[in-house]
Amino acid sequence: MESDTIIDHGEPVRQFAVMLPNRVGALAAMVKLLRASSIEVIGLSVQDSRDATVARLVVSDPESTEQLFMEKGIPHTTCELVVVAMRESGPGLLQCLDTLMIAETNIDFAYALMPCTEGHSMLAMHVEDYEFAVAILHQSGFKLMYQEDLSR
Repeated sequence: MESDTIIDHGEPVRQFAVMLPNRVGALAAMVKLLRASSIEVIGLSVQDSRDATVARLVVSDPESTEQLFMEKGIPHTTCELVVVAMRESGPGLLQCLDTLMIAETNIDFAYALMPCTEGHSMLAMHVEDYEFAVAILHQSGFKLMYQEDLSR
């Protein structure tokens, strides 16, 4: 049966992108706001410019984060990330990148996440086609992580 071959992957990891003023303590204030609501930052990427900073965040509770940002009037965007857990960061990274290159799918951006409870390194990637990348990586034997795996 065709339905037997469909793999339930889980909820995609959601990333929040927030523009912060480029001033001392702005990122710390954002993390404190999240922690006050029992939300932990699991991944962080910061792109800074002279006037503003774009902070990309992966959090332990995306639903509560979305609600908090809406309540506080914090403008943000969200997107889905493919997250790969790796035992060996060097060889695992190259194998992952080679797999996506052979499949001819582009990575828009990538960054490391905090190690998971099993101690694996994790790579978060925004790709041009989420479902295709998940299928290719899964078929190639990579351990993929989903939001429920990261929500601690």
